[in-house]
Amino acid sequence: MSVSPKIYVAGHRGMVGSAIVRALQSSTLCRSGAPAANIVTRTHAELDLTNQAAVNDFFTQEKPDQVYLAAAKVGGIHANNTYPADFIYQNLMMQANIIQAAHQHGVQKMLFLGSSCIYPRMAPQPMTEQALLTGLLEPTNEPYAIAKIAGIKLCESYNRQHGRDYRSVMPTNLYGPGDNYHFENSHVIPALIRRFHEAKLAGAPQVAIWGTGTPKREFLYVDDMAAASVFVMSLPLSTYQANTAPMCSHINVGFGSDVTIAEVAHAVSQAVGYQGQISFDASKPDGPPRKWMDSTRLNTLGWQAQVSLQAGLNFAYQDFLTLWERTPRREGINPET
Repeated sequence: MSVSPKIYVAGHRGMVGSAIVRALQSSTLCRSGAPAANIVTRTHAELDLTNQAAVNDFFTQEKPDQVYLAAAKVGGIHANNTYPADFIYQNLMMQANIIQAAHQHGVQKMLFLGSSCIYPRMAPQPMTEQALLTGLLEPTNEPYAIAKIAGIKLCESYNRQHGRDYRSVMPTNLYGPGDNYHFENSHVIPALIRRFHEAKLAGAPQVAIWGTGTPKREFLYVDDMAAASVFVMSLPLSTYQANTAPMCSHINVGFGSDVTIAEVAHAVSQAVGYQGQISFDASKPDGPPRKWMDSTRLNTLGWQAQVSLQAGLNFAYQDFLTLWERTPRREGINPET
């Protein structure tokens, strides 16, 4: 029976980090009789990842064998527009501190989690990995995107200079357990879940959605993202290198198809059980007409998403209900990260 590696999951209380912990705990390796993954975590109160000395002390003490870097400061358009300095500074510092400390303490394997916002706002659809750095970014979240691009390039640079095995995955829009349902700072699906739930409780006859409902977006259930992360991390190095390039090493993780905002709104209303009408306010902005990831690189390696949109929305709504019941001040529903 082999000894399981000690794995540090940075950001384990966030939506993606907590899903990665679940995936590691229920992996095939564990079910086959080998020891369960030896997972190391720290809350923000226990370890400030923007503090270089504290991060170095953590690596000295724990000596992890592998790292999943899922820690990040995240938020919606409002938050990104209001706090751009916070988004670029905190994300740059967390990434740089962890990657440098991992290298200094001999960690050979790491997985960095990025975001689809790294691609140009007018990138051809579907967006391939090669679209990175070929055009201007979406202005509303440019600081966050720049930080995520820097994370990819940090991993690639340590690989090229020091022979490390630091990999990167870029997820499409994620949703599911652990999501942020804040009334101002949430993303599309959690915002819709909350709106339809509140409308159902109030008996509202209609819910109006911003825009025409025609833009298309791709959505991936977060446990599928976690499974893809463990899959990519587990690939033999020769396989990973054969399917990437030293300076284009990241791998897109998407569902494989996209839906209109109108379609996802109706799917959310079905999951919530809202019986009223759905209207669309065409006077409000639509955003880009389409954002769709090309996941050919990952699919060729043998991974496909498993959770359908409707099934994932049903799971997400049950998670929302749990948070709703235990959160007295419901205007700020979001799990602690």
